Amino acid sequence: MSRRKRQNYPLIEGLEITTLAAEGKAMGRYNEQVVFVPMTVPGDVVDVQIRNKRRRFMEGVVVNYVKRSPLREEPFCPHFGVCGGCKWQNLPYSEQLRFKTEQVRDQLTRIGKIELPEVRECLGSARQQFYRNKLEFTFADKRWLTYEEIAEGGDIEREPALGFHIPNCFDKVLDIDKCYLQADPSNAIREATKRFCIENGYSFHNCREHAGLMRNIIIRTASTGEIMVIVIFNEADMERISALMNYLQSEFERITSLFYVVNTKWNDSVGDLEHILWSGKDHIIEQMEGLQFKVGPKSFYQTNSEQAYELYKVAREFADLQGDEVLYDLYTGTGTIANFCARRAKKVVGVEYVPEAIEDAKVNSAINGIDNTSFYAGDMKDVLSDDFVARNGRPDVIILDPPRAGVDERVIDVILRAAPERMVYVSCNPATQARDLALMDGMYRVEAVQPVDMFPHTHHVENVVKLVKR
Repeated sequence: MSRRKRQNYPLIEGLEITTLAAEGKAMGRYNEQVVFVPMTVPGDVVDVQIRNKRRRFMEGVVVNYVKRSPLREEPFCPHFGVCGGCKWQNLPYSEQLRFKTEQVRDQLTRIGKIELPEVRECLGSARQQFYRNKLEFTFADKRWLTYEEIAEGGDIEREPALGFHIPNCFDKVLDIDKCYLQADPSNAIREATKRFCIENGYSFHNCREHAGLMRNIIIRTASTGEIMVIVIFNEADMERISALMNYLQSEFERITSLFYVVNTKWNDSVGDLEHILWSGKDHIIEQMEGLQFKVGPKSFYQTNSEQAYELYKVAREFADLQGDEVLYDLYTGTGTIANFCARRAKKVVGVEYVPEAIEDAKVNSAINGIDNTSFYAGDMKDVLSDDFVARNGRPDVIILDPPRAGVDERVIDVILRAAPERMVYVSCNPATQARDLALMDGMYRVEAVQPVDMFPHTHHVENVVKLVKR
C-alpha cells in the first residue's frame, strides 16, 4: 500500500471503547465497523489514528484520551506497552477474569454450537506477579529505542540489550530493567550476566548478520527453590564460555543446575542441541501434593507452578476416578497429570510425541514409587489406534491436553470407538477445543466447564471441560 494511501487513513474522534477483544486488544465501533485499539480498556473514549483498514475492521492507535475509563488501573511495570507482554496490566484483575469467562462461553457456543451447562467463573491465579517459573531473554547488539526517546531527539547511545523481542519484530530487543513475571533471583541473574559480558568485551548477537557471541539465557525456578540457568552462545569460544560460567557459578550459589549450549544455527531453537552441564545437577525438582517431578533443560512443565496445581485438581475432579479405572492421558508431556492421577486409578497409559518427555514421565513415576503407569512416545494419530486400545485395555476415562491446534480428527475417531465413560479435555485454545467438542457432541454431552487463568494480565486462558457419554 502506498505512503499516500496510508496518510489518508482517518482520524476517528471520540471513539468509545466498549469491550475487550481477542489477542489482548480492545474495540469500539465506528459507522458499524469494528475498530481495534490496543492499550485501551472498556469505558475509554479516545481519538484514534487508523493505521490499518480492512473491509470488515480497522486498527488504530490512541493519539488522545478524551475520557479515561473508571475501570482503568495504573500499570505496575515500566515496560508496559512496549515489550508486548502483560497487556492487561491497565485492567483490574476481576475484569480480566470476567472477560476470560465470557471468552470461553462465546467460543464454545459460537464455534462449537453445542449445549452447555453454566460456565463456571474463571479460576484466578493467587499470584498475579512473579508467577512464571521459566523465562527466556535475548541478547542484541543494539537496544530498541522507544518512541518517546526518538521523539526527544538528540544523540542517543545504542547500548547492547538483554531482554524481550518487540512484538512482530524478530530483530528488535527491548532492554529490560526489571521483569515482574519471575521471582528473584531472576532479575539479578539477568543483570549480572549482562554486566559481566559488557565489562569483559563479549559481543552481543546481531540476528540479521548472525554475528556476536551472546544469544540467549533461560532461567527456570522451581517451587522447591532450585534454579536452572541455561546460557546459549553463538560459537564455541571456550575461553569466554568458561569465564562467564565460572562467574555465574561463584556469584549465584543458589543456581543448582548450570548449563550452556552452543547454537550456530540462524534460528533460536535449541531443543535439538546438546545441553552441556557445567555445574550442579542435570535437573531441578518441582513438587506438587507430595509428588516430585524431575524437570530437565528440555522438559516441559506448566510455567505457573502454583496455578498448575489448581488446574490439575480440576482435571482430577472432573475425571471422577474411583480407583478401578483404566485412564488414558493423551498428550501427557512429562506425565504430570498421569502421575498426579495415578494413585486414584487402576492403570494409567500416557502418550506423547516427544521421546525425551516420555523418558521424563517414566522417571517421574519411578521417583514417586508409582508402578501403575506406562508411557509411549510417537505422533498421537500414529500411536493411538484400535490395536493400541486392544493391547492396553479400553479406557474408562480419557484426559486430553493437546497443543493449541487441538486434536486430530483421526484421533477423535479412535477415541469415539473406544467409548470411555468420561473424558476431560484441557485446552489452551478454547476455539479449537470448541471445534473438537462439536465432533464429539453426538456421543458425549458437556457436563462441566471450568476456565483457569494461568497467565494473569494476558488474554490467554486454559479451559477444562468434562464430557460424559450420552
